[in-house]
Formats: sequence, C-alpha cells, structure tokens
Amino acid sequence: MKNIAVLGSTGSIGTQTLNIVRRNNDINVVAMSAGKNIDLLEKQIREFKPKLVSVENEKLAKDLRSRIADFDVKVSYGPEGLTEVAVIKESEYLVTAIVGMLGLIPTIEAIKAGKKIALANKETLVTAGHIIMPLARECKTPILPVDSEHSAIFQSLQGYEGNRIDKILLTCSGGPFRGYTSKQLKHVSVKDALKHPNWRMGKKITIDSATMVNKGLEVMEAKWLFDVNVDNVEVLVHPQSILHSAVQFEDGAVIGQLGIPNMELPIQYALYYPERRKAPTGKLDLFKIGQLTFEKPDLKTFYGLRLAYQAMYMGGNAPTIYNAANELAVSMFLNEKIKFVEIPEIIQASIENVTANKALTIDEILGTKNETEEYIRHRWM
Repeated sequence: MKNIAVLGSTGSIGTQTLNIVRRNNDINVVAMSAGKNIDLLEKQIREFKPKLVSVENEKLAKDLRSRIADFDVKVSYGPEGLTEVAVIKESEYLVTAIVGMLGLIPTIEAIKAGKKIALANKETLVTAGHIIMPLARECKTPILPVDSEHSAIFQSLQGYEGNRIDKILLTCSGGPFRGYTSKQLKHVSVKDALKHPNWRMGKKITIDSATMVNKGLEVMEAKWLFDVNVDNVEVLVHPQSILHSAVQFEDGAVIGQLGIPNMELPIQYALYYPERRKAPTGKLDLFKIGQLTFEKPDLKTFYGLRLAYQAMYMGGNAPTIYNAANELAVSMFLNEKIKFVEIPEIIQASIENVTANKALTIDEILGTKNETEEYIRHRWM
C-alpha cells in the first residue's frame, strides 16, 4: 500500500487525485486538508477514513469535529494544520494540490521529513525554487511534477539524462480569449473567463490560463525543475492541448508527450512513477484529432506572460511580487472588484513599486508577499 497525504483535497487536483485512489486498491489516504468546503471534506473523510484532516480556521474545525464525532479523526486548522498534514509520519507521498503560497512552508517541511512530493503547487517553486531544489537534493527527496506540462517534460527526459537540453517547449491552449485584441479583453466577464476550452481546473488557475499568467508561472517552475535558463523555455500556443510539452535536445531532436487533456494522467504518473498504470480516462485517437497546430503567443495583448520573463530576469524577490500580485488580483477579479484587464496592470505596477530584494530567505519571501498585498490594497481597494 502507498500511503499519501493530500493538501487541497476538495479542489480540482485533490478531487482528481481521490478519483485515482478509488480506481486502485493500493493507495491509502492518511491525511488531507481543505479550505472552507467542509461539506465535501466530510464526505471524503467518511469515504477514505484519514487519520488527520485540517481546515482553514478554528471555527470550521469545531464545526467539522461535531459532524464527524463518530469517526476517530484528528481535526487541525490553519497553517500549522497544513504542516501537520504534510509531515504525518504514516505518509510516503505528499500531493501538494493546494493553490497559492500557502503550500510553501508545508512543502519545505515535507521535504525535510523525507516525503516524496507530487507537486501541483507551482507557487512553491516560483517564489522559493532557489531553496526548494537544493533542499530536495540534500534530502534526496524526489519532486514529481503534476502539472500536465511539467509532467510531459519530465516524461520526455526519461532515458535522456546527461544530454544537454537546448530548449523546453512549453505548450498552452491560449485559453478562452485566444485571438482577442486588447480592446475586446476590456469587456470580458468572470463568467467568460471561467470557460476554459479544454481543461477542467479550479477557478484561480482557469483565470490564470485566460490571462496567460499561468504560463508565466510555469516558465518559472520549469526553470527550477529542469535546471535551465529562462531563455531556454519557449512557450507555444497549441489550441488542441494534445502535445502537453516537449524537449528539444542539442542535436535538434524533439521528444514530447501527447495525450488527451485530462489531469488524472499526470497525477497517476506521479503517484506510480516509474510504473505506468492503465489509462484513468480515454486514450488518444490521432485520427479523430486530425491535426495539431502551433502559434507564437501574443505577448503584447497577453503581457502577463512577458512580465513573467521580466521578473525572472530581475531575479531576487521579483517572481514573488509577480506571484503575490497575481494571487490578489485574481481574487479581486473573481469578486468583481476589478476588470479582467487590470490583472496584468496590477502585476506590472507591483513589480515596479514594491521594494526589490536580492537576498531571499523564507521570511523575506513572506515579507515580500505581505508588502505586495499591502501595496495593492492601498492603491486599488
């Protein structure tokens, strides 16, 4: 039996992880965390019977305890609860399906505790890749990417260790507004932005895909995961979402991974690596697809992606500013406090105005997050 803990069990990646657990008889969920959705968490507890769960705050924890009084489950809450879930001694794997910088400290502690990390929380590497990757090497802890693009790159590198990567080809669908002009983007609604053409994802990542900021975050993540310069990561708009990403080697050969757009495949690959299990969903039919097309991204209209490269060139805490500004801006957009086009405006203004810092400890990263949020609230709220 594989024993796993899941941070973010009620979200998109978390629920799809549990789908994989249901289909196999050799995975045991020993701990899980959720934010506010304790209705779904209660159902998950009754089905998977974990030893430990954690929720966002004390009030929710008290409510949940009363609901599951007939179960022997410890209920924790807050950041400390997330870390408890991450390091629970019975687990072998930690699936970091939580969204945002909340995943940073629990991931670090899980690495120190020797857990294998199935990483879907890209913000961890965006803000602290310089800490996470050396720590993982020191602790001999494998980090197995769950994002479909990074899983594709990881799969494409199998058997090619030691060969120099010339370029990483990071694909994206282009989102629901592919081909839009800046003028058209001024009028899109939250409902419009949540209509991703190919993928089923949580709200935050769906909005990130629409702005192409998600691809910017993935460029940063790829730099750290695969030890390449950011200039060696090229984004391709691929509307069919069939080639999930590829690697071009020094001799010009391109190795890529293709499949239907479903997150359960990369999740399952991370949990069972290097073994491949039966497809969790349908299989790819290239005759039905017919053709695959590729375009250059529109960096003028979707300049959130261009800002990601700028933040990486700047280094220091600029990627943290980029990420923190985006997190708050997306939340504001989802709550209809700002327009869609203001998301990259807020990111750019934050990069230009929040205090730059080259030396980055965890405390400085968290301090940058707080300063960025304070700047945005003062100017836009």
